[in-house]
Amino acid sequence: MSMNNPEKAVKYSDRRVEYQDLITATQLQKLSATLDRDDPIPRDGDPIPPGWHPLFFPKLPPTRELGRDGMIKEIEDWQGADPLPIRMFAGSRTRFLMPLRIGDRARRVSELISTTPKEGRSGRLLFAIYRHTISTAAGVAIVDEWDMVFRDELKGPARTQPPGEPAPAGGAWEKTVNPTPVMLFRFSAVTFNPHRIHYDHPYTTGTEGYPSLLVHGPLTSMLLYDLARDNNPGATMTGFDMRAKAPLYAGQPFRIIGSPREGGKACDLWAVTPQNTVAMEASAMFA
Repeated sequence: MSMNNPEKAVKYSDRRVEYQDLITATQLQKLSATLDRDDPIPRDGDPIPPGWHPLFFPKLPPTRELGRDGMIKEIEDWQGADPLPIRMFAGSRTRFLMPLRIGDRARRVSELISTTPKEGRSGRLLFAIYRHTISTAAGVAIVDEWDMVFRDELKGPARTQPPGEPAPAGGAWEKTVNPTPVMLFRFSAVTFNPHRIHYDHPYTTGTEGYPSLLVHGPLTSMLLYDLARDNNPGATMTGFDMRAKAPLYAGQPFRIIGSPREGGKACDLWAVTPQNTVAMEASAMFA
């Protein structure tokens, strides 16, 4: 089985899916360019930056199998006869056991761990937890749990965002990010993410009821990862916990801030909306 042909390296078993991929330098260079980073050219054997593993193991369904939102319709298989089609990335808990390196042949096993139905302001919700276990010939490298929320399509007027949680007054580190539509498009491309809310403005505003294109949750998360590692040179990241609190939109610059704690063994991180509320909060842990 060819490691360079991931669509032929996928195995399905009930709620468990196995992917195989080759860890390449090109993906790192594409993301570095997308984020306006001046990273050195990666070489064979170099570890990939913590938090950049979502660049690999893409889902590769044929276009005919994508739903109206651009995403794969696999949710219908386990949601039953009346599935909730709209999905949102809500959070993650990641543990780094060993680095992934350029040139590694790696495997990711993805499992649906649990589903919990609830009722929200906009109607039915379904909370799902996925666990992704990434390994190489040397053993398990990363264990990554993702929280996803599914809901129905918007019916009625455009959504209103409830008042947000006030952001911290400041941090030891701070950076302003301008999420242009081109940045979002390039991130969608490098991660092979066809979700229309990140590049199709009429769909995003008309069907899903958002005021503009949404910044990817994983993109915001990677920016927080990078803020942590850039300000802790030489430290080995062992864990990262993140929770999405509010959306960020294209064309609306936002801040990312962070502060160390526990004598430098950890740090707290936030993405802050233009209204000075928390869009995402995270904690990074170091060895």
